[in-house]
Amino acid sequence: MKRERARPGVDFSTLIEVLRWRALQQPELRTYTYLLDGEAEGDHLTAEALDRMARSIGALLQSYQAAGERALLLYPAGLEFIAAFFGCLYAGVIGVPLPPPNLAQPQRTLPRLRAIVNNAQPTMALTTSTILSGAGSLFAQAPELQKMRWLATDQVPVDLAPEWREPAVTGNTVALLQYTSGSTAEPKGVMISHGNLLHNSDYIDRLMALVPDSVTVTWLPTFHDMGLTNGIIQPVFKGGPGYLMPPLSFLMRPFRWLRAISRYKATISGGPNFAYELCIRGVTPEERETLDLSSWDVAYNGAEPVRADTMKRFMDAFAPCGFRPSAFHPCYGLAETTLLVSAGSLRDEMFHTVEVAALEQHRVVEADAQHRNARTFVGSGHTLHDTKVVITHPESLTLCAPDEVGEIWVSGPSVTAGYWNQPEDTERACRAYLKDTGEGPFLRTGDLGFMKDGELFITGRLKDMIIISGRNLYPQDIELTVEQCHPAIRPACCAAFSVDGTGEEQLVVAAEIDPRYQPVSKKQPDVEARTRPSRRLPLDVDALVRTIRRSVAEEHDARVHAVVLLRAGHIPKTTSGKVQRHACQVGYLKGTLERLGET
Repeated sequence: MKRERARPGVDFSTLIEVLRWRALQQPELRTYTYLLDGEAEGDHLTAEALDRMARSIGALLQSYQAAGERALLLYPAGLEFIAAFFGCLYAGVIGVPLPPPNLAQPQRTLPRLRAIVNNAQPTMALTTSTILSGAGSLFAQAPELQKMRWLATDQVPVDLAPEWREPAVTGNTVALLQYTSGSTAEPKGVMISHGNLLHNSDYIDRLMALVPDSVTVTWLPTFHDMGLTNGIIQPVFKGGPGYLMPPLSFLMRPFRWLRAISRYKATISGGPNFAYELCIRGVTPEERETLDLSSWDVAYNGAEPVRADTMKRFMDAFAPCGFRPSAFHPCYGLAETTLLVSAGSLRDEMFHTVEVAALEQHRVVEADAQHRNARTFVGSGHTLHDTKVVITHPESLTLCAPDEVGEIWVSGPSVTAGYWNQPEDTERACRAYLKDTGEGPFLRTGDLGFMKDGELFITGRLKDMIIISGRNLYPQDIELTVEQCHPAIRPACCAAFSVDGTGEEQLVVAAEIDPRYQPVSKKQPDVEARTRPSRRLPLDVDALVRTIRRSVAEEHDARVHAVVLLRAGHIPKTTSGKVQRHACQVGYLKGTLERLGET
């Protein structure tokens, strides 16, 4: 008898219904296989086994009367997260996916974790028995963590499954909180509903023209929206097998990602632009000869600026492996829209070159690609009829002309309800109306861009967000780290920003030196220090730069491309004393900052 098929985005209203249907219709489907080191196969989960584990965890949570409560999901890469995530859904509990705490260096992850706990007010923390055994070391530093109920879900007996009862959940029920903020002061938890997840999954299916039973390979972290939606939800939604590897295994050896695509005949996989750059640099000609990438139909590229040069070099490098240019799908999205807003298969018209001088004035003027004062953008595709994008003047809240750059606003079923416990931010960002037409509500993305022939082009960000290797970094956090790493750095006189590098954004830090210190460098000794005595404290510039680099790396897992040391009073500021990061970036690029040193 022919197996019954269904379209989850149309026929179902919750992810619970989707997985329950898969477990009944495709019980032996290997929904997930975990690649231990990116190569060797570890455990796997069939649809039936995942449903049974989710019902067991769900039944345990139901015994605590936890429906509507928040539960932290603190898991390393692996299948335990997937079981816990669906277990929360099965219990009507709102999951909060987060990276597991660094027990060896708690100061690196504890501040953000505490801030999120303060905002989400979770009553439980789900994790593995290994992490739970060491969690006690965190309680002395953060007593609020000890107040929660901690559960090791890998120890939950599967015979609890029959005790599970279907919860009172609808498409409007919040399924998870996706925390997007890198700031410890004000983290924001995006409220993503079951309906949002199903619509966006179906939207991905339609916009990227996925084939039935798509095969997914992912190395992306499951606590990020791209990794969660594409890597975890899509295999259940689409009904095809998914293969997961630890992010570190890819970062250490990018070849593992491409080899998994080749080995398992993956049809959809991707990541931020830097992932393709790593493959260009890190996969040897000998390794390329072993790859067959002809099955790769959708190579999505998003989460950070998509670069034309990277894509062209990747196509040239891996065309002999069967990679097709049409497989590239530049895309745009954000957590506030669940994930995807726009996407499209790569075409010539998706490359658009404009004059830089005009762009600085928020105008779009076409230029020859060979012109030295020009910049080529890659289009992030188009939208479908139920999702709308408009380009607006962020100050006047009116529509931009077709040749103007403005803020990107989005409306549609994938747009979420806003931020948990932050009504003012929700009202400002998620309830915007156009003043000239009255149309709305729209989500204000904070990103800048323009439309051309139905294609969305992203030019930058209204906010000062720094995106490095697909991660959103708040400059305020980096600046605080720099200011606190050495007494010679003047407080509130530091700026962190990014500049275009080869295939990825690069982090630059500029900082003023306290006048009480006399800079001395072995590379560039200060003339004043050599010619006359000084009562100022000697400052080893080279050592200071190393300290800044190390501190930022330890606190933010980010590499500082350049450190610029300035004399006091030379950081650009507003009349009210606020640091002008964009002006500092422009000064750095033009070489107009009066610097003491750079390395």
